[in-house]
Amino acid sequence: MEQIVLTLLAAAVLGTVAHLLRIPPLVGFLAAGFLLGGLGVQPFTGLEVLADIGVMLLLFTIGLKFELRSLLRPETYGTATIHLVMLSAIGMGTVGLLATLTLGSLDGGGWREAAVIGFALSFSSTVLCVKVLEERSDDGSFYGQTAIAVLVIQDLVAVAFVTATAETPPSPWALVLVLLVPASWLLRRVLDRVGHGELLVLFGAAAALGPGYLAFSAVGLEGDLGALIVGLLLSSHRRAIELSKSLFGVKELFLVGFFLLIGMSSSPTWLDVLIALILCAVLLPLTFVGFVLLGRLFGLRNRTTIRMSLVLSNFSEFSIIVTAVGVAGGLVSEQWMTVVAVAVPLSMVISSITNTQGLDLTTRLTARLPEQDVRRLRPADRPIDTSDADVVVLGMGRVGRAAYTHLAEAGGLRPLGVDNDHLVVQRLEKDGFDVVEGDATDHEFWTRMVAGGFVRTVVLAMPIHNSNMFALAQLRAAGFDGRVSAVAQHPDQLEHLSREGVGAVVNVYAGAGATLAEATLALPLDDA
Repeated sequence: MEQIVLTLLAAAVLGTVAHLLRIPPLVGFLAAGFLLGGLGVQPFTGLEVLADIGVMLLLFTIGLKFELRSLLRPETYGTATIHLVMLSAIGMGTVGLLATLTLGSLDGGGWREAAVIGFALSFSSTVLCVKVLEERSDDGSFYGQTAIAVLVIQDLVAVAFVTATAETPPSPWALVLVLLVPASWLLRRVLDRVGHGELLVLFGAAAALGPGYLAFSAVGLEGDLGALIVGLLLSSHRRAIELSKSLFGVKELFLVGFFLLIGMSSSPTWLDVLIALILCAVLLPLTFVGFVLLGRLFGLRNRTTIRMSLVLSNFSEFSIIVTAVGVAGGLVSEQWMTVVAVAVPLSMVISSITNTQGLDLTTRLTARLPEQDVRRLRPADRPIDTSDADVVVLGMGRVGRAAYTHLAEAGGLRPLGVDNDHLVVQRLEKDGFDVVEGDATDHEFWTRMVAGGFVRTVVLAMPIHNSNMFALAQLRAAGFDGRVSAVAQHPDQLEHLSREGVGAVVNVYAGAGATLAEATLALPLDDA
């Protein structure tokens, strides 16, 4: 028990210190792991299980919020494939050079050992990247979804390597896993009926562990991959986002164990630390540059590709797994296993600290890159031109659509609708609405918006009050001085918007009540 208390206390103290220093708490958790490992404190019994559950729940929630169509975009599969090949070759050459300089040996198999290590260091950390995106609420943004899609492809390649080099191949029963597709129908029906409390959390954990993790592990496949796939099968459910949010606290707690374990699992020499630092110093900048160049090649805006590259510039937990497979197969020596085990957490610390300055770095680096031809950009990443519109309606739900229609028909204006739901946008376009896909709660959306000089009115029609307040803050920051109207659901929200200078605020419920009353008074009375 004392070992558990000491471990949790170290994590809490150093995590708090990191938070006070305005760097991600996970840096503190990694530091706690290094400190405990250096003091000879061994991971307590069950810590590895807790860490595995944390990673499993993370991948499950990634699946819940992930759009499968992201994998089919050229900027996703093209970037992931070319970058993996390119960085594997560079990593192989770097390891070979370090061996030539006698800083490390290649006793495990010469160029084959260098190739395995270079391949292992070509992956970016899914756990770290998604945590960084979630902390910034950018996991649903275009650059966030692109980064996650690249990570999914990398993870699939890593799982394929581990499976192909395993001593025992997957069971023929693995083919039965296709039954998860029809089985997801049952899961979706259960999700409709589990309520909103602790039962929802329990359902999520059980779905990720049972038909996900355990089913895949039972047939010799990576269980984490199963959790991701079950999440993907449930991603189109109307409660998928609610389920993801309900698991947030549990997932975060278990992930503390993952970062502690990463730090506690290595006992490096000073030479191992030096080699790990050299690998970070050489490969991380090249990882960043490679993603930036490939992003531009595939038509991403400078700003998008820089933000994506900053998130992806680190080494993955799969780097350790792939290297361990190489050790088990006699291709990699134990020294390189230790070096990689040190390089991975070091890269996470560097990446976490770098990403705290992500917006500032993005602004400065964007200014240094050449201008891009808008016509060559991917459609989803092009600037949003409002020059042909008189009014922008943010949020095209029932209220937004009604406002759009009234402004066009009764007001004679040219409205432009904005919504973050791809299916909603497609449906509205078929109905003749002038609408674009965009998330007004995403910083990237506002960098794509082009003020054409004609838009003088903005309607904030999103159902969530904080979303409308965020959009209002972005309008103010951009120097917008036109008309702003908004909807609210509660009196305190109405007062808040009015205090912030919104010209017209309508309480949705009160407005519906007033309309109903007017319709009632207009009904004729039968005097008889």
